[in-house]
Amino acid sequence: MEPETITAGLDGSTEGLAAALWAADEAHRRGAVLRLLHAWIMLAAQAPDTAPERDQNVFAREVVREATAAVRERHPQLPIIEDLVGDEPEPALLRASGQSRLLVLGSRALTTWESFVLGDVSLSVVARAPGPVVLVRAGGAGPQGGAPPAAEPSDGAAAAAGGPRVVAALGLGGPAEHLLAFAFDAAASRGVLLQVVHGRPFPAQVYTPWGVDPDAAAEVSAAVAGELAEALHPWRARFPGVLVQQTVLPDSPARAVVEAAAGAGLLVVGRRRHHRLPAPRIGAVTHAAVHHVTCPVAVVPHD
Repeated sequence: MEPETITAGLDGSTEGLAAALWAADEAHRRGAVLRLLHAWIMLAAQAPDTAPERDQNVFAREVVREATAAVRERHPQLPIIEDLVGDEPEPALLRASGQSRLLVLGSRALTTWESFVLGDVSLSVVARAPGPVVLVRAGGAGPQGGAPPAAEPSDGAAAAAGGPRVVAALGLGGPAEHLLAFAFDAAASRGVLLQVVHGRPFPAQVYTPWGVDPDAAAEVSAAVAGELAEALHPWRARFPGVLVQQTVLPDSPARAVVEAAAGAGLLVVGRRRHHRLPAPRIGAVTHAAVHHVTCPVAVVPHD
């Protein structure tokens, strides 16, 4: 059986290098092959014995060489495929997603206006990729892992203090098998806590003229926590070694996820493959995560 491939997309930026290092850590953990891919539409066909001073692809080759050197420093024995592709980045990365366990890309901190006006290859690929895509900010690619905490924390703040953790954003309105499979597997492979977050604003009946009715709020929260526990029950049985923390926040799903992800090692969010709108979109929760969360964000497509 051939080893799996994890692909990092390179563009010569610090974010792309961070993506390569994160992907290298993941490939090392899983015994996978790391593919370093750089797509350049102007890539020229050249003879193998082309003199260096006549090499039209010198910049493209340097992008891949720099990433390879950085990875080798961290993981000297990791199998690496250096891949230069003569194509636009978006179609090349979409093909790579279909051929890889994971596609890992660098992510810039864009404002909402910049993301809509200037566009961003990473966001466009995330909205269309057939497989999971991990977005990594520069500075967010330190070695991953960590030991699990000794006891299950009682709230989100305690979870953050307990050590490295994977956070998964879970809605309860539809299937989430792919998202939960990815999140539990990520926590299991790292040996860390999995914190599953669900955000849902209080219904109108919880509010009174003088504020929130604590009894009604507690009743609603308990009911939602029960729904969440029921959704997670088969996955706890499938991954008995994973310590799971449930977090229910009375807020919008997007704000709840951004709040809970502070200090996490990895955030896992979902993205529906099919929408009523003709153009692919990533959804409010994923959009908020990409723009406001500093840790790596894994976007998992699901039906």
